[in-house]
Amino acid sequence: MKRLTQKTALIIGGASGIGLAIATRFAAEDATVIITGRKQQSLDDACRAIGDNCHAILADASDPAAFAGVMGMVAKDHGRLDILVINAGMSGYGALESLDTDHFDSIFGLNVRAPVFAAQAAVPLMSQGGSIVLIGSIAGMVGIKGYGTYGASKAAIRSFARSWAAELAPKGIRVNVVSPGPIDTAMFDAVSDEMRQSLTAQIPAGRLGRPEEVASAALYLASDEATFVVGAELCIDGGMAQV
Repeated sequence: MKRLTQKTALIIGGASGIGLAIATRFAAEDATVIITGRKQQSLDDACRAIGDNCHAILADASDPAAFAGVMGMVAKDHGRLDILVINAGMSGYGALESLDTDHFDSIFGLNVRAPVFAAQAAVPLMSQGGSIVLIGSIAGMVGIKGYGTYGASKAAIRSFARSWAAELAPKGIRVNVVSPGPIDTAMFDAVSDEMRQSLTAQIPAGRLGRPEEVASAALYLASDEATFVVGAELCIDGGMAQV
């Protein structure tokens, strides 16, 4: 029996990169997968790649009001939600001396505010055995010059996971975090070659990570293999923040 048979999983931000890798892995483990994204073409392409177990909902994760509609569709079409993965997020360079409110608000809006209201909307559909997996970053625990706002947003995700784990454990819903290091995705393409080389040199494993490696960690935390893992952070970083 596969690990997610008869499970329904929603991946917020599942049309590309790490989110797509997670959705693909979950579908391969027999989950019914629902992905959200802002571009219909990207969602359609993702579902074709994932296969028949994939369903797509067009939604802007930066809009908290969108989550009520998303969860309404999940409830109508699937009746319940077993797994929630909150992956939608953004990064961007913003040194303190040049930081502006638009940069700060856009990063905190998507990386911090959106997960709060996504989780709030999803919990009523979840029950005993449910799992919430938040996608954090090791930027929340190490200082990266010029990425203080991004790092602070991911530190907030780690803090939410602890609080929500305590709140939701009595309902049988687990909350955990996967915190990647530098992963070779389109989001990382925006980083300069100099920064890319510098970050790679700091990774004991000697290379960037792959989205599929993050997906494996998310699968573990989402599955019944991790029923005694609550409020934890699993770093997928090649040792960058650990060694």
